Amino acid sequence: MKKKRIVVTGMGISSCFGTDVEEFYNKLLAGTSGIVPISNFPCEDYPTRFAGEIKDFDTGIYLDKKQARRVDPYIRFAIVAGKKALEMSNLTGDAFEALDKTRAGVLVGSGMGGMNVYADGVETLVTKGFKRLTPFFVPFIITNMAGALLAIDLGFMGPNYSISTACATANNCIFSAAQHIRNGEADLMICGGSEAAVLPIGLAGFVACKALSERNEDPSKASRPWDKNRDGFVMGEGAGVLVLESLEHALKRGAPIYAEYLGGGVSCDANHMTDPRPDGLGVKLCIEAALRDAQIEKERINYVNAHATSTLAGDLAEINALRSAFGDHLKNVKINATKSMIGHCLGAAGGLEAVATIQAIRTGMLHPTINLDDPEDAVKDLDLVPNVAKPLDINAALSNSFGFGGHNSTLIFAPYTP
Repeated sequence: MKKKRIVVTGMGISSCFGTDVEEFYNKLLAGTSGIVPISNFPCEDYPTRFAGEIKDFDTGIYLDKKQARRVDPYIRFAIVAGKKALEMSNLTGDAFEALDKTRAGVLVGSGMGGMNVYADGVETLVTKGFKRLTPFFVPFIITNMAGALLAIDLGFMGPNYSISTACATANNCIFSAAQHIRNGEADLMICGGSEAAVLPIGLAGFVACKALSERNEDPSKASRPWDKNRDGFVMGEGAGVLVLESLEHALKRGAPIYAEYLGGGVSCDANHMTDPRPDGLGVKLCIEAALRDAQIEKERINYVNAHATSTLAGDLAEINALRSAFGDHLKNVKINATKSMIGHCLGAAGGLEAVATIQAIRTGMLHPTINLDDPEDAVKDLDLVPNVAKPLDINAALSNSFGFGGHNSTLIFAPYTP
């Protein structure tokens, strides 16, 4: 059955490279690392002291200054990214007022929610007592509040909830938002993920998992997917969102169209709480589901934006899955890792990487995987775009995100053709 076509008409980000989509991608194309020593809190005693940290974030005109001071950073990141995505979609002024807001929704998730507000609240409770706890404590820690406040600001009355599947969150949200449009329940959805976990308790938690790189002497070299000398992932933070619309709705209002969303897939490894399934079966099922949903053959895919976190097990498990899903065709596919430059933005990762994937489609240029100096033997036959950007006329692109709990999510985008 022919499915309703869905297009990307806007993108918005909050990142260590700022909030401008073009600047963000230009930094990626240049191979710039956004990984720096942490300065927002003292961490001299931690074995890891660096991250893809957002410094001096300014909400500008996008959020009331008093509200901006109150809300958790993950909410600030999401609201700025969402409103900038609408600007890119030409939904301002009269065009915004003309939008049927009963058929416009928001599906922005977070893997960890308002951790800054939560940590501050616990400290207040312990040191000052329960009477001093802010009445905003509960609203600003829950994972649905970024999307809820964005919808309240915009007046969007369509589908609105959050999905929290760890580092697969943003992809799950984009996939589900597209389903609402395909099912005729919305004409337009703002969707993606937001995360602000670079704080003492967030860093300490991943240190306790022994998941992080400890390359403190040279943070810019710490995130190195598929390299033999990788020693763990690097934390990042931010938000990445898309404006998805039915093609009919986009054409009717004369919207800019940056790419087409073809489909997505989800699955579970059902294997381990934090480790990936080594044979990649769960990811293979996810990729195959996305191809079926997109109604395309695997041979059409010629670019993969990989999950590729720079962990010892995860990087090769994903390659095993790609080999299993694509077979001999994988040698015709270029693969890269956005996390090599911005770190792992957890619940926001898939949103930021969707933006990178769509920018690759728009520009015809793939950003490099930096720090890939000594690749694992298992990937030496593949083109992982090491260290220097490469041109590619993309036929269809696949973007992977996986999360603790065995959650797998895959999205497929392609150039828009009328």
